[in-house]
Amino acid sequence: MRLKDRVAIVTGAASGIGRATAQLFAQEGANVLAVDLPGKSPADAHADSANIASFEKNLADADAAERIVGAAVDRFGRLDILMNNAGIAFNAPVESMTDEIWDRTITINLTAHMRLCRQAIAHLKKSPAGRIINVASVMAEGTDYGLSAYCASKAGVAGLTRTLALELGRSGITANYIEPGAIETGMTSGLWTARPDVAEIWAKKSALRRLGQPIDIARGALFLASDDGGFVTGHGLVIDGGLMLRV
Repeated sequence: MRLKDRVAIVTGAASGIGRATAQLFAQEGANVLAVDLPGKSPADAHADSANIASFEKNLADADAAERIVGAAVDRFGRLDILMNNAGIAFNAPVESMTDEIWDRTITINLTAHMRLCRQAIAHLKKSPAGRIINVASVMAEGTDYGLSAYCASKAGVAGLTRTLALELGRSGITANYIEPGAIETGMTSGLWTARPDVAEIWAKKSALRRLGQPIDIARGALFLASDDGGFVTGHGLVIDGGLMLRV
């Protein structure tokens, strides 16, 4: 019960990393607001958990942060943990990059993170253990063909989080970001199911010779959210099975 009686917001919580994290937080005693897009059915994803409430909202909406944080505080009376997990990815070389793809990637992967953090800060300052956990990627430090918008957004998440750690430390709030490697989620499983050879390549790149699972990231998030991670801030926690060791 490492998160007993604490309140958390987890975005992108209907599947993958967000779903695993929301459920693990709840198992550890937290009340969780599980947020995802309309139609993604976060309520169905967490129907078996009494202390997970669902909230459907598009993070690109200008009022998303205010509505989400307000829903958590109205439902549970406080806020202790914010986990910005929702994200998108497109493959597009810069030469053919459209403004629409660029703007949408930055909006969902970075601007929405900032807006939720900004809205949550006043409530996190009231918590005895305020936590911000932003999900970046190993691509915050690396790159690959066609991932300019994605890599820029995730590098931005890292920079945003480090600055939050500096600004909020005097209030006792920690801010950290997670850098997942090749994780089997809704975003990746479609490709890997269709191309098992690609999945095998990524698995072999890992020092542990396997693809990561959502629970691997959830366990890292639990450490950062709990008292165990109380003196860790401004840190990028790489959870990649050793994927980047040979880069």
